[in-house]
Amino acid sequence: MSTLVVLTKSYGPDFELCADLNASLLRHAPDTVGHQIVVPRRDLERFAGLAGPRTVIRAEADFLPRSMVAAGNLTLNLRRPWPPVRGWILQQIVKLAAAARAEADAVLMADSDVVFVRPFDAETFRRNGAVRFYRRPGAIDARLPRHVRWHARARRLLGLPAAGPPLTDYINSPLACDPVLVRGLLDRVAEVNGREWTGTVGAELHFSEWILYGVYVDQVAGTPGFVSDDPLCHGYWDEVPLDGAGLDRVLDDIRPTDVAVMISAKSRTPVALRRAALDRFR
Repeated sequence: MSTLVVLTKSYGPDFELCADLNASLLRHAPDTVGHQIVVPRRDLERFAGLAGPRTVIRAEADFLPRSMVAAGNLTLNLRRPWPPVRGWILQQIVKLAAAARAEADAVLMADSDVVFVRPFDAETFRRNGAVRFYRRPGAIDARLPRHVRWHARARRLLGLPAAGPPLTDYINSPLACDPVLVRGLLDRVAEVNGREWTGTVGAELHFSEWILYGVYVDQVAGTPGFVSDDPLCHGYWDEVPLDGAGLDRVLDDIRPTDVAVMISAKSRTPVALRRAALDRFR
């Protein structure tokens, strides 16, 4: 039987969202699916109430090298203090490190603003020994300049020749990954760049862990046998708050294959309205 752990990097301001994600996981997944929540050390006490037989709360510092230290609101890599490690880059470093250390057959990276709405298990994301690999060929072009830049950074970090659009999109939330492949990816980055991967990634100003993983699997490791362009999640990515009617319209568009909903935390949609709308899936 395959094993699955859901990995969430969260922090204090997203506690209510993360609590809802955790409750939905416990409701819709079998006892064999666990949830690992990684937060800054200062937020451990706030998240401690979520800990249980299937939920583990970890400090993000547990997944960082000793050379990366907090300096006020910044994180510095003492081996290369400039530029400071940007907050969203640090989050991605922690997620990659935690996924690499996972002992499960598959890791499902789910941000705090995801909620599971239908039953799922390890077999949803693993088939015939291969972890589900999300890819949409040709979905990235000049209309998505940030994605093109992320591709360029990924190829450089992996020692691959440059490539222009159209490019493949690997971004999804939640996203399944294979811990064995993540470990291979991090070893490759360290080998190509001649130093530990955390320092290399930490110096980046533009980076996507999802694009890096996707390019590595496609171009280096070899695309696995379980590939899909179905996100299994209905997402609202806009940064505009939803009211009750807007939430209902979003949720009415859920497809039969969707097991989750993502309403971006950046939309600042009120938690009470989210909960009321999502109550239909309890």
